[in-house]
Amino acid sequence: MKNHILFSDDFRAFPIGEFPYDPDHTATGEYHYVVEKGDHGAWVDQVVNYSWNGHGPTWLMTEKDGRHFMECQRIEKNHPHRIFPTLQTGKTVWNNYAVSAAVRRLSLRGMAGLCFCMNHSIDTLVFSLENGDTARLAHRYKEEIRILAEVPFVCDSDTEYRFCVDVQNGHVRCAIDGSTIIEADVPQASRGGKIALTADCPTRFGDVQVCVTPEEAEAIHQREEAAAQCERSEMAKRPAMKLWKKIDLKNFGTSRQLRFGHLWGDESWQIVLAQMQKRVTGDAYGFISCLTAIDLDGNVLWQLGEPSKQSEVLGKVSADMPLQVYDIDHDGFDEIIVGWDFEIRILDGRTGAVKRAAKTPLADEPDLHSVPYDTYAFERLNPDGIRICNFRGLDKSSDILIKDRYCRVWALDDQLNLLWYSKSPTNTGHCPLPVDVDGDGRDEVLVGYRLLDGDGKELWHYPITEDHTDEIVAGKFMPDDQNGYFACVAGTQGFFIGDFYGNIVARDMIGHAQRVSVANYCPEREGFEIAVTNFWGHQGCIFLYDAHGNQIWEMENEMNGNIIAPVNWDGSGAELILTNADAHKGGLLNGDGVRAVAFPDDGHPDRCVEVMDLTGDERDELVVWDYHSLWIYTQDDGVKQQSYKPVKFPAYNASNYRGEYAFPDQSYLTFEADRTRMIP
Repeated sequence: MKNHILFSDDFRAFPIGEFPYDPDHTATGEYHYVVEKGDHGAWVDQVVNYSWNGHGPTWLMTEKDGRHFMECQRIEKNHPHRIFPTLQTGKTVWNNYAVSAAVRRLSLRGMAGLCFCMNHSIDTLVFSLENGDTARLAHRYKEEIRILAEVPFVCDSDTEYRFCVDVQNGHVRCAIDGSTIIEADVPQASRGGKIALTADCPTRFGDVQVCVTPEEAEAIHQREEAAAQCERSEMAKRPAMKLWKKIDLKNFGTSRQLRFGHLWGDESWQIVLAQMQKRVTGDAYGFISCLTAIDLDGNVLWQLGEPSKQSEVLGKVSADMPLQVYDIDHDGFDEIIVGWDFEIRILDGRTGAVKRAAKTPLADEPDLHSVPYDTYAFERLNPDGIRICNFRGLDKSSDILIKDRYCRVWALDDQLNLLWYSKSPTNTGHCPLPVDVDGDGRDEVLVGYRLLDGDGKELWHYPITEDHTDEIVAGKFMPDDQNGYFACVAGTQGFFIGDFYGNIVARDMIGHAQRVSVANYCPEREGFEIAVTNFWGHQGCIFLYDAHGNQIWEMENEMNGNIIAPVNWDGSGAELILTNADAHKGGLLNGDGVRAVAFPDDGHPDRCVEVMDLTGDERDELVVWDYHSLWIYTQDDGVKQQSYKPVKFPAYNASNYRGEYAFPDQSYLTFEADRTRMIP
C-alpha cells in the first residue's frame, strides 16, 4: 500500500507573492549562471521566454480561506518556442508512486495538469485537462507530443478537482476526484522520474503529495545512494580543484566579455576585460566603453575609457563584443582588435596605444532584415563581433571579419581596408566560422547557413531559412571518414550535422538548441562525441550524441549557464564536459553524464566560467568570475608534463557563441573538400 509520504507541499512555507523568476527574461543565462532571487523551496522552474520580459512571473503564490496555492499566470502559447510552463520537483530515481494535487482551472482555454515520470521538462508524461472537455494522457518529447489516450471530461472554472496519477511498473492509472478515467501501460512510466505542475493558462494548484510503499521508499533511497557513490567514485579517480589565483576586479569587472592573450610576446598569459553599454534597444547595439588589461596576478597594465560603478548593469549582456586579442601584424606581440566608437582600432597590446584605426563601414541602407524597428539605428556600423580569418591565403591569418546583428558581414585586411561585403538573405547568426574547407590556403566562412568563399561569394546554403546558427564546430569527427563536417546548433531549428557541400546529414529537434562541442568524451566509442544543450523554452537539457548524430543520452541539471566546453582535466585523453561553476550541482561531467569533478564550496564567484590552459602543462585551468572578482582553479596534483596535447578553439577568435572542440592534432582540422561540388 502506498502510504509512505515521499513528498508533500501545501505551499504554506512560501510567502504570498511571486515565485522567483528572471524579470529580464534575457539570453544572459545562455552562457552565464543566473540564479533568480528568492526562495524556490523544493521547486524548479526551467521554462523561459524572451517575450515575457516585463510581463511578470510565471508562478504566483496566492491564498484562499487559509490555504496557499501556486498559480500559473501564463497564457502565451508556443511562441517562438514550444512552451509548457512547468514547475518541477523530485528526482529521476523516484518510481512506482502516486502523485496527487488539487487543481482548479481559472481558464478553460488551454491545458492544465500533472507531469510525472519526468526525465526532464521536454521528456515527460502528462495527465491533463485540455480546454474544458477532454482529459488526456500524453508523452511530451523534445518538439513532439504523442497522445497516448484521451476521454471526454467536462470541467468548469469554479470547481477544484483532485488529480491523482498512480504509476506501478509501467502501468499508469489517472483519476480525478477518486474516479479512474484513463488507464494504460506506458513504456516511459517504467523508468520513473520527477513530478511537476504544468499549465498554459491560468490555473491554481494546491496540496501536492507523492506517496510510495515503504519498500519502494527504501529502493529509492538505495538508488540515490548508488548514484551518489558513483559520483564519489568518479571524483576519486581525478585530481580535485585547487585555487591558484584570486584577483580583485575593483571597478572594471565584466560579464563573459574577457579575452586571453600574450601581450608581452612570451608564453605568459594576460587578460583583457571589456565593459559595455547598450545603445537604442537591448543588446542590438552594445558598444565597448572601457578596456582593462591585467596580468594573472591582477596588476593593471593599462586601461582605456572610464570604468563604471554600474558594472552589474553593464554586465547584463546577451551579445558578443567586437574584441579579439591577436598578433595581427606578426611582430611577436599580440594586438587588441576592437570596435570602438564607430571605428575598428588595432591597439598595441603592451600599452593600449592605437597603432591603426579606420571608420567602420557606412551601414544605413534599405531592405535590412533582423534589425530592430526594420531600420539600422546609425549611419556607421556598430560592430556585433569580430573574427580573425585568412581570406587572402597568407602564411598567417591577417584578415578581419566584422558583422552587424544579424544581416551583413564585412571583410577587412590588416590595414583595415575593405576586402568585400556580403548581405545575407537569412540571419547571419552570432559567430561566423572561418575554415579552409578545400585546402587551398584561403578561408571560407560559414555565415549562418551560407558558406562564402574567400572573396565573399556564396558557394551554397543549407536548406534552412528560419532562426539562426548560435554555434558551429568544424572537424573530421566521424570515424573512418576523412571528410569534414559542421556540427551546428540553430535555435528553434535544432541541432544538425551538415557536410561541406550544403547537405544536412543528421538533425534533432530539441527545442532551442544553444551550445555545441565536439571532443573525445567517450574513449571507448569510435569517433568523437557531440555535446549539445538548449536554452529558450525548456532550458537546461544536455544531450550527448555520437559522431553520426545518434543520441547517446540526455539529462537535465536544472540549471542555466551550461557552457558544454571540453576540459582536459587529467591528461588522460578523455575530455570532461563543463557545465557551470555552481559548487553543488555544477562542475565537470564525464562521458556518461556523471559529475566527475566538483567546484569547491569556498565562496567563489560562479556567474561566468572559462576553460584555458594557463600553467602550460596542456591540462586546462578553470577561470570563474563575476563583476567583482576572478578566481582560477588548477589541479591539486601540481603541474605535470603531459603526452596528450589537444588542439582546441583558438583564443584569438573567442566568442560567447563559439562552438568548442578538442582534437588530438591539427589533422582533424585540415580539409580537402572538392571545390567543384560547391559551385552553385
